[in-house]
Amino acid sequence: MSNHSEAPVTPVEAFEPPYYAAVFTTVRTQEQSDYRETNARMEELVKDIPGYLGMDHAQTPGGLGITVGYFRDADALTEWRTNAEHRAAQKRGQAEWYESYTLHVAKVERSHGFVRAQTPRSATAG
Repeated sequence: MSNHSEAPVTPVEAFEPPYYAAVFTTVRTQEQSDYRETNARMEELVKDIPGYLGMDHAQTPGGLGITVGYFRDADALTEWRTNAEHRAAQKRGQAEWYESYTLHVAKVERSHGFVRAQTPRSATAG
C-alpha cells in the first residue's frame, strides 16, 4: 500500500480557459464502510472520461472535505455526471456516507499558476 504523505503535493495545473470546475464539498457521517474503495474506484473511472483534466482534494481537521474536478467542456462533465457507476456511488453516498454536501459547477474563465523554481544544491555546500 502506498503512503500518500511521501507523494509530492501539487495542485492540478492551470489550463487554458474556458473549462469547467465541479466543486464537491462534503461532511461525512461516521459510517464509512467501503467509502475508500468506492472513492478510489471513482478516481480511476473519471480518468477514462474524454476531457477530464484532473482533480484536487482537501480535508480539514474538522471534517469538511473538498474535491474539485476539472473538465475541458460541458460534455465531459455531463458524461461524468451521468455515468451509471458514478450515479450508484452518489446514491450510496446520500444513503450512508454524507451528512451533507454541496456541488457547485462553474465555467473557468481565467486560470494561472505558479511553481517555485528549485535551487540546485551545490555538492560542496554544507
